Amino acid sequence: MNDLANVLNPIETARGLPGRCYTERPAFEEERRELFGRGWFCAAFASDIAAPGDLMPVDAAGLALLLVRAEDGGVRCFHNVCRHRGVRLVEKPARGAKAVRCPYHSWTYDLEGQLRATPHIGGVDRHEAPGFRKSEHGLAPVRAGVWLDMVFVDPSGAAPALEDWLAPLLERWRHFPLGRYRPAEAEPIRFRLGANWKLAVENYCEAYHLPWIHPELNRISPLADHYPIVDAAFSGQGSHCYAARGELPAADDRPLAEYVALYPNLLLGAHMDHFFAMRLDPLAPDLTVEDARLWCLDDAAAAPAWAGARARLRARWEDVFREDIGIVERMQQGRGSPAFDGGCFSPVMDGPNHAFHRWAALRAGGADPA
Repeated sequence: MNDLANVLNPIETARGLPGRCYTERPAFEEERRELFGRGWFCAAFASDIAAPGDLMPVDAAGLALLLVRAEDGGVRCFHNVCRHRGVRLVEKPARGAKAVRCPYHSWTYDLEGQLRATPHIGGVDRHEAPGFRKSEHGLAPVRAGVWLDMVFVDPSGAAPALEDWLAPLLERWRHFPLGRYRPAEAEPIRFRLGANWKLAVENYCEAYHLPWIHPELNRISPLADHYPIVDAAFSGQGSHCYAARGELPAADDRPLAEYVALYPNLLLGAHMDHFFAMRLDPLAPDLTVEDARLWCLDDAAAAPAWAGARARLRARWEDVFREDIGIVERMQQGRGSPAFDGGCFSPVMDGPNHAFHRWAALRAGGADPA
C-alpha cells in the first residue's frame, strides 16, 4: 500500500498507480479480489442468452461462472462447478436446455440451480442415499442483475442493491432516452488488447488525446466542447457538440453525448440516438478482451429499414475503438520501465482519470471509496 499513498494526494501533487499495478501477476490477482470481487461488475450481455434454457459459461475476473436464462425469463448466475466432485459443468454455450447435467456422474440441476437427480448415489440403481438432502447441494449462486442488456454480478453478495448502485448514473442520465434503448441488430465489436485493463479505462476517461489519436472524432466532437464527469463509482467526459447524427431516430435535437467508465470494467457511451457499452475482461496483467455492443432507439434497433444506418454506426465506432489500441499498448510497454514512477496528472484535463486511480488505490487497500 505504501506505493499507492501518493495516488490519494490532491491531483496537483498526486502520482498515478505504480508500474507494478500494470505488469505484475500478484497485483493483478489482488485486483481481481479487491476491485472485482467486492462489488458489482459487468460479466456478460443478456442477449447472448435470449431464450429460456440458454446457458453460457463465463470466465470473468478469475471466476468460472454459468449464466442461465430461467423459465421465467430471468437471468440466473451460478458458479460453474458441480457440487459433487467439483467438475466444471458447462464448457460452451447451449440453447434450449431443460437442465444442467454434470458430465462426470450425471448429477443434474434445474435452471434454478436446484439439484434434481443423483444417479446411483446410494449404490447401483439406488438414486437416493440416507441422510443426503438434495436441497442442500444445489449450485452455488452468485448475485446477479440486469440493466439494459448488461449482466452485473456481485461475487461478495454484500454490495448495495444494483438499482441503488446505479442510481447516481441513472439520475445523471435522466435526460437521455434510457427507457427507449434496445439492443441493436449488429455484430459485437471485439478486440484483444495487449495491455492491462486499467489502461483501457484510463484512456476512455479522458478526451485529452482526441486531437492526436482521433482526428475525425475530434472534428465532429471537438476537444474544446468536452467537459469532465466525476462521481464515486464512475468518471469520464461529455461533449456539448456530438455532431455525427442524422441517420437514426433521436430522442431530441440536442447534440449531447457522455462517456463514462462505470468502475471497474464497463465503458458506456450515451447519445440521443444510440448507446454503446464495452465490457473489459482482464485475462492477464498485459492482456484484455474488449467486447462492445450497440443500442438504438425503439424500432430502429432491429427494423430492416435502419440496417444500413446501424452498420455505418457500428463501423464508425469500431474505427474509433481500433484507433486507441496502438497507443494503449504503448502505454503498457512504458509501464515496464524503471523510469516510470506512476506519472502525473493535468489538474485541468485529468480529473476523471485521477478519480479512477483513487478508486482503484482505495479498493486495493481494502477501503470502500465514498
